[in-house]
Amino acid sequence: MAQKVLVEVVDDLDGGVATQTVPFSIDGVQYEIDLSEDNAAELRDVLARFVSRARRTGGRKMRLAAGQSGGRSRTTTAEERKFTQEVRQWAQDNGYAVSDRGRLPSEVQQAYEIAQQEAAKPAKKVAATRKRSPRKNAAAK
Repeated sequence: MAQKVLVEVVDDLDGGVATQTVPFSIDGVQYEIDLSEDNAAELRDVLARFVSRARRTGGRKMRLAAGQSGGRSRTTTAEERKFTQEVRQWAQDNGYAVSDRGRLPSEVQQAYEIAQQEAAKPAKKVAATRKRSPRKNAAAK
């Protein structure tokens, strides 16, 4: 007697059919959630603002299993391209050897961020030293 077992993965948010399992981590705890294409794309869109400004601390980009498209291919946004152009121009102006295309070295990105933080600090006002003319002693007259 033959058996056929069908496993259906259910979207953890809306109960529909899930097409992928999305792993993520926050506060040192790792999670997985089963999501449809639309819900997975929405999760990635919500996190994109934070991910674009975060430091990567390790790990590798996860390859999805066959049939898990990830919602879409990775494309850079106009904001990310503008930021990369600013960093690249700053690096070239400040003596870093960077190519006109491709990934920027993390050292250059960190140096740029430090420079931006320094530039954002309010400048200390230096009190102008002014020499006063000596007061005339009224009693001496």
